[in-house]
Amino acid sequence: MAKTSSKARQAKRERLVAKYAALRKELKEKGDYAGLQALPRNSSPTRLHNRCIMTGRPRAYMRKFGISRISFRDLALEGKIPGVRKASW
Repeated sequence: MAKTSSKARQAKRERLVAKYAALRKELKEKGDYAGLQALPRNSSPTRLHNRCIMTGRPRAYMRKFGISRISFRDLALEGKIPGVRKASW
């Protein structure tokens, strides 16, 4: 389980990216790089990192499901993810 502060920091970055997205796009189209430099650092979409919804784990993230491989495995074994079942051959 990730620290609550790291989850909160990521949520704050997501809010800032959404807030400045239109302004950032407009400045890029104009070519105003000084204006882009004046924006907050965390408003850049490249500073976002995918995290598991359940645990906040930053690694082994599965985009299709929005969770980490560990959470995925637990949910799949419990039968809580539709269409997914354990392989056997």
